[in-house]
Amino acid sequence: MPIERSLVNIEQLALRLRSAYSAGPIPPMRDALAPDDASASYAIQMANTAHWVAAGRRIVGRKVGLTATAVQVQLGVDQPDYGVLFDDMAIPDGGDLLASRVLQPKAEAEIAFILGADLNDPGVTRDGVAAAVARVAAAIEIVDSRIADWKITFADTVADNGSSAFFVVSGDAKPLDGLDLWSCGMVMQVNGVTASLGAGAACLGHPLNAATWLAQTLAARGEPLRAGDLILTGALGPMVALRPGDRVEATIGGLGSVGFTFREDR
Repeated sequence: MPIERSLVNIEQLALRLRSAYSAGPIPPMRDALAPDDASASYAIQMANTAHWVAAGRRIVGRKVGLTATAVQVQLGVDQPDYGVLFDDMAIPDGGDLLASRVLQPKAEAEIAFILGADLNDPGVTRDGVAAAVARVAAAIEIVDSRIADWKITFADTVADNGSSAFFVVSGDAKPLDGLDLWSCGMVMQVNGVTASLGAGAACLGHPLNAATWLAQTLAARGEPLRAGDLILTGALGPMVALRPGDRVEATIGGLGSVGFTFREDR
């Protein structure tokens, strides 16, 4: 029987997800949240964002997800999604991620934009977004799901802050001008062995397309991107499950390399 959207308990489901961070993964929320309910799932994400900001976490940007056509088809959607990036999600380039801080992590290589200007126009064009980009860097996003066995629907992943967890951004950021972000290749290695291959075109046709969708969507919601914000634009190739001891390094053409080690707590 379909779930009536008016009956979705936003705060209850937000608490269910927050509790999973410490108590462990929860079953898919199909009992209380329709798989395609974007409105309720973003409301749940916003409720948890407000909770975490009140607890002292600081928003530093957004991540774009579901940028690959194959993943959109799998989840039955025709557009990306987004999640919030907090300051305590950042791992230094070359740093460590402790196993105790995640549940079922996977890594994916991405292109990161750092904005030099606000993007508050819902009608902003790709050229307008490009003009606002101050720097570009190679990045790795460590995604995680609070939903057991990654058996997610579109609504599950949106409510779960875009299945976000941590991120690593190269310290060697470059100006956008002169970079080829469409045909640039990506190689992600785990312990020196190639684990994922991709290209800039895999990210919604171009990473700037993903950033433009995000800028338009957030401006229309009255939550525009601001100068200094970080945008993770989406995976350039398949994600890779992590095991303690893994050393992960991603190299993106024109942007260099970025990496981290996933390890057990000492």
